[in-house]
Amino acid sequence: MPDPGTIYIVSTPIGNLEDITLRAVRILGEVDVIAAEDTRRTGKLLAHLNLTTRMVSYHDATEARRAPELLKRVAAGENLALVSDAGTPLVADPGFRLVSMAAAEGLRVVPVPGASAPLAILAASGLPTDRFRFVGFLPSRAKARRDAIAEMQAEEDTLVLFETARRLPVALKDLAEILGERPAVVGRELTKKYEEIRRGTLISLEQHFRDIATVRGEIVMAIGRASEDSDVAERLLEAEARLDQRLGEGESPSRAARAVATELGLSRREVYGLAHRKENS
Repeated sequence: MPDPGTIYIVSTPIGNLEDITLRAVRILGEVDVIAAEDTRRTGKLLAHLNLTTRMVSYHDATEARRAPELLKRVAAGENLALVSDAGTPLVADPGFRLVSMAAAEGLRVVPVPGASAPLAILAASGLPTDRFRFVGFLPSRAKARRDAIAEMQAEEDTLVLFETARRLPVALKDLAEILGERPAVVGRELTKKYEEIRRGTLISLEQHFRDIATVRGEIVMAIGRASEDSDVAERLLEAEARLDQRLGEGESPSRAARAVATELGLSRREVYGLAHRKENS
């Protein structure tokens, strides 16, 4: 009887195809089969890499049936790569059933690390990274979403979560109303052509995305801890310096205040007050 094979958990790009690792390319070319969340999407990646490895579909609707089938093949000696549509499998993607069952049966599971949207926004956020909690997607129903956010109020770690573009404005509204003036970052289309990383507070970000007719693209967010008074004081000093620069360059007080408030994640009212005092001093 042949030795059992290996299950490789392979991270794939979240947008920019250059973010595939050399190891991932080798593994995807060497395994006997690739279990893909969307075979059409993975097929495009394989074509880009000039690979012709066989694929089977593995998504939420097929996971219960497909996992035992794949485990039998691995137990019989085949090597399997599990991939999601983008990023690291199992992070808000299918795969938990397969990996947990493989672990229970003593089969070898090997991670092949790579791109991850939650880690990408966390690294670029400017928010504390020493402790963080990945929340995943907020519930789609309003009451369930607000209940979930209310449970985060006592959370002291940086929060990282996904949201759909369609629901982003209402999610930000609920987050701002419940969590208040917390620093936050919205990442849209990370690593892609129209990548946007917008920093501010939950309140300023809610105001910004409320004014956009249609939000597009993949969304990932990071939310900081509740601001401490000393932190706010330091940012107000920085706001004053930036206002001086912008006003000195001839920018109007209202426009300068709006820009600085967004950049530093401060209340527009506070920064408008600073600008008004400077205008009249």
